[in-house]
Amino acid sequence: MSSWKKAAKATQKTHQERHQPESRKHLGLLQKKKDYIARAKDYHEKQQTLTLLRKRALNKNPDEFYYHMINSKIERGVHKEKKKKNDYTPEQIQLMETQDIRYVAHKRNIEAKKINKLQSELHMIDAANETKNKHIFFVDDVDEIRNFDIVKKLDTHPALISRRTNRPKLSRLKDMKLPELDESSLKQLEREKQMAYKELRKRVDRERELTIVQQKLEVQRALKDRKITKPKLVSKETKDAAPIYKWKYERKR
Repeated sequence: MSSWKKAAKATQKTHQERHQPESRKHLGLLQKKKDYIARAKDYHEKQQTLTLLRKRALNKNPDEFYYHMINSKIERGVHKEKKKKNDYTPEQIQLMETQDIRYVAHKRNIEAKKINKLQSELHMIDAANETKNKHIFFVDDVDEIRNFDIVKKLDTHPALISRRTNRPKLSRLKDMKLPELDESSLKQLEREKQMAYKELRKRVDRERELTIVQQKLEVQRALKDRKITKPKLVSKETKDAAPIYKWKYERKR
């Protein structure tokens, strides 16, 4: 490339697309070329997909048959495989269902133990301090009410008055040796505490979900018992609760 062409290219001005005029600002942002290209590309991809599906529908043989047509079904809009009843005996099916319940119960117990451990470490101090509560003091006369000082009554530092927990007295504060912490260390401690509370919330939710799953499995197993009278449905199953059935009371000899 010659030197004059390089110089012309170096001095070439880069033209930018104009913005939306003030009089048309109420119509929103002005579409740029890159936005148009992305929208056009997406439109053409969808058109190609529709064309391909239309071709497949036209070329489909109406007399075509394959076994998956009768070995599957649609439940609530979801395609599911039909279970083959001849693969397992009733005793094997009952054993597998019992193992499923035991596995869910085992996982739930693990979560419950971890929740108890986290609660014992955190002590839920923040939740206790945020809970509104009343502390009633009894006095003998009106003069004592006028001269009442809550700091002297509780014998603690004024900064600790709002606490409901971990509120030591002045005598203990003098003997306590507190570590010297800078601002970064305090922020790190606060961050770790928030992460611990977040983990606790997640484990509580998981333990509740496992409890619901266990209850649903136990109800399903109870309904398959043909020796007892069919129960009456009290409330339907939901995502947050297992179904409730009422069985007829039968006195056992």
